[in-house]
Order: sequence, then structure tokens, then C-alpha cells
Amino acid sequence: MRRTFVALALGALVVAGWPATPAFAQPTKTARGTVTAMAADSIGVKVQGTDMKFGVDSKTTVEARGAGTKSRAAVAAGAAGPKLSEVVKVGDNVEVTYHDMNGTLHAAKIRAVASPGPATAAEAAPKSSNGTVKSVSATSLSISGSSGGGATFDQTFTVDSKTKVVARGAGTKAAAGKVTIVDLVAAGDKVSVSFHDMGGTLHASEVRVTAKAAGK
Repeated sequence: MRRTFVALALGALVVAGWPATPAFAQPTKTARGTVTAMAADSIGVKVQGTDMKFGVDSKTTVEARGAGTKSRAAVAAGAAGPKLSEVVKVGDNVEVTYHDMNGTLHAAKIRAVASPGPATAAEAAPKSSNGTVKSVSATSLSISGSSGGGATFDQTFTVDSKTKVVARGAGTKAAAGKVTIVDLVAAGDKVSVSFHDMGGTLHASEVRVTAKAAGK
């Protein structure tokens, strides 16, 4: 039996294709992983071991196999279209096309895929950057550095409970209680960051402080 993919807008059926992406100023990014949580206005996806949360709304489209039957049932019941949870389930593998809107990730499209693995080998390969910390918070780290030939760069990484921080005195502070990255890393510190590029989002797997800022 022939299988088909149907693209749905949450709350409205899209018969052919999907609506044009809203005119966001932010660049489009993609992330692929396994659905871990569902809510009325968001979806949680584990991407290469990192939990990511995407906001969903009436502009979010979903491409799913066999969704036509659910769409017709929803319309017959007087609804504009099926709910996201009726099309995508926890445990499904998906690819999310999204925009980073000042730290809030908005899902423009959610597409069912066969594998939760990286879309390309480049995404799976670990990378590293050396630079000076510009700012640090419980969820992000920004650094600046030189890429040679007089060129400079700025990078921002997401950090979470899986990010390992290597710094002088880390063991002592950890023994005294819960320690976060802001307890070990400060603006002006020289660091080496190991990270993965997950669809344009840089996740820091390890932050190693190579030199503390002067006077700290």
C-alpha cells in the first residue's frame, strides 16, 4: 500500500505543501532527534544527547506519514485540524526547522524522519574553539578569539548539566555543594571549548579554563 506524507499546520490542514515560512529576521536552523515531551505550546526533542525545547503555534507545520485520516476526523468533528500530539508522539524521530528568537526556539516545521542521528557527519564530529570569555550564564557561554590572519570571531555555546567544566578549584567547590559554570568561569578567562554543531546550535560538551582573567 502506498504511503503518503501530509503536511499539517497546527489548527489548519494544508492540502498541498505548507504555508510560507514567516518573515523572521533570524536564520533558519535545523535539529534532528527523538521527541521526549509534548505540550500544547511546545515540543521537547533530545538532539545528540542534549534536550532542546521548541515553541509551537498556529504557524508551525507538521509533515507526517498517514496524517490525512486524522485530519479528516478532526474536520468532521468541527476542529480546524488535529493537535500536534495526535500526529507526533513521544519516542518519534523528527527533524525540526526552527528560528532562534533571542534565545526562544520557535519550530517552523516538524518533519518525521527515520533516524534520530545527525543529518550530516559534520554535525556528529566534535569541534573545539579557543578564546576569551565575553559572558557566561547558567545556559550559555560566549567567547571571542582570533582565527588567524588578523581575523576575529565571536561564538556562543549552549551549556547544560551535561557540560563538563574543567577549572582550578573545581573539585573543592563541588565538594562544598552544587556548582554551576558561573561558579567556575568568568568574563576574561581564557578557555578551550569542545562542542558539537547541532543544526547551527553549538552545544558545549566541555569547557576547560586555560588561564584565569587578570586579578581573579
